[in-house]
Amino acid sequence: MQATPLGATVREFRDRSGPSFVRIDVLLLLAVLGLTACSLYTIGEATRDDVAGSPHHFLYRQIAFAAIGICLMLLISRLDYTRLRDWKAQIYGALIGGILLVFAFGAVTNGTRRAIELGFFELQFSELGKILLILTLAAVIVDRVRQIGDRRTTGIVMLLTLIPALLVISQDLGTGMVYISIALVILFVAGTPWTHFAALGALAATAGAIVLIGAPALGVEVLQPYQQDRLTAFLSPSENPAKQGYQQLQSQVAIGAGGKTGRGDQATQTKLDFLPEHHTDFIFSVVGEEFGFMGAALVLSLFALLIWRTLRILTMAKDLFGTLIVAGVLAMLMHQIFINVGMTIGIMPITGITLPLMSYGGSSVIATFIALGLLQSVHAHARETAFAKGRDLVI
Repeated sequence: MQATPLGATVREFRDRSGPSFVRIDVLLLLAVLGLTACSLYTIGEATRDDVAGSPHHFLYRQIAFAAIGICLMLLISRLDYTRLRDWKAQIYGALIGGILLVFAFGAVTNGTRRAIELGFFELQFSELGKILLILTLAAVIVDRVRQIGDRRTTGIVMLLTLIPALLVISQDLGTGMVYISIALVILFVAGTPWTHFAALGALAATAGAIVLIGAPALGVEVLQPYQQDRLTAFLSPSENPAKQGYQQLQSQVAIGAGGKTGRGDQATQTKLDFLPEHHTDFIFSVVGEEFGFMGAALVLSLFALLIWRTLRILTMAKDLFGTLIVAGVLAMLMHQIFINVGMTIGIMPITGITLPLMSYGGSSVIATFIALGLLQSVHAHARETAFAKGRDLVI
């Protein structure tokens, strides 16, 4: 009996198998698991004394959120993402409807309605809305790909973005800006002419002048008072260090105090609650103080690996729809990482954006894992297509 070459056997196995866990991006998965482990350890250390009688309250909840998120990521990685293109109208309707539900039934926190109380956690629909917006815009552009140079296509994409973005900005400036970044990156990857971006930049500058200068002069407040305080504190953090500039100054003190290897149990900024929101918005400051430069470098290296693999999947995608989905997820991740880390070290204003996979919070964690599941689905189908053609893809 003639022996079958090993290469032919492997190729036959690949041809028979559909997208599977074997075809997920292993390096991406390692980056995700590494960041999740860092998050759990940091939150456990930072919140040990935050809830009387329950020292691991936040840790246990974060473990539950991460477990749910990982299951969703693996499940979505096995789905055929191309089917979502036919559901763009329903997806966009769910996006707008979910945001309006928060306005109608959301709990009031710090004067704004951001989330709906669901018992175990607060559903912040604006986080899930990022994923719905990515899918909608990717589908719309694919349907109009032959008119990508037409200003109407750019106008439609920006209109579909600004409607939910403005609704979210009225309650959460940082998350609303993520929506706009997603739209711009998707347009760029789709091949939109640079003249369209120049026009959008001019419109943005005009709108910013109206919001920050014109509207207040007429007695109209477009931004919430706390949003204005955050912007003014970024420009002059030392002008009122006990109020508007308090968060940013305490964050910089925490990171500077960490040194090379961190202060561990002597991290007074975190342990004594000088650093506000240390388990959510300022989780990177906790990393800097408790684990020092080495800890911060580890977290940033894992984020670099995450972004690299996302870029790799962007180049591997088998179709434009998959490419644009990955581009949207890339924009979401990079915007949040840059803004969150930047605000903790004082180079960006405080906008309340969470650090993906690191900050505490059910909606943020689950939405990020769903996005990563879409990345894995695009990766799996790209490899399946390559295998069907008798070739492999370089990792």
